[in-house]
Amino acid sequence: MNAVDHFIHGIDGLVRTIARVKISATTPSPSHQAPSDLMTNEQTRLSGALMRVNHSGEVCAQGLYNGQALFASEDLTSDTLAKAADEELDHLSWCRERLDELGYRSSIFDPLWYGASFFLGATTSLISDRISLGFVHATEANVERHLREHLDRLPSADHASHKILERMLDDEIRHGQDALKKGGQELPKPIRHAMWESAKIMTKISEKL
Repeated sequence: MNAVDHFIHGIDGLVRTIARVKISATTPSPSHQAPSDLMTNEQTRLSGALMRVNHSGEVCAQGLYNGQALFASEDLTSDTLAKAADEELDHLSWCRERLDELGYRSSIFDPLWYGASFFLGATTSLISDRISLGFVHATEANVERHLREHLDRLPSADHASHKILERMLDDEIRHGQDALKKGGQELPKPIRHAMWESAKIMTKISEKL
């Protein structure tokens, strides 16, 4: 895709997020093969809150990748980021589907998360492709840490959500490793720590709203 295509793709993502458009997954949700156990109301509330956070995280991923792809200097970098964004669409779809099954809505702040992530992704790309890919690596490392925490917190009876997060975890680790292989520069530890602390604010807000 050229710059205009990436810009349209990014704006399309924003409009879809604001309009709460349901994304169709190219790969069926891993939850479809999960056993079904009855959960208490408290367990359902916890699963709904955690999956809302994960849905918001995937909204952020769309904004970040689309913003980075738009201003990448090299076509290879741009195409790599666009491909990753497409793969993340499946995660977004799976999380939205699971929220519907649990009877929970997505975060009211999703449009804000998308816009902020798009701006952040565009900014890192304008600095350099190496920094942009390094940012992907650092982001995915934080997502990995976050998903592992959620896998520990999810009710053991919620097999469907467990299956989704386990598959997402594998994909996110791969995306982070690919970013370094494509020439990403590992970011300094203070920056990575600041990114983690900032992400915690988003997760706390999305868990409640």
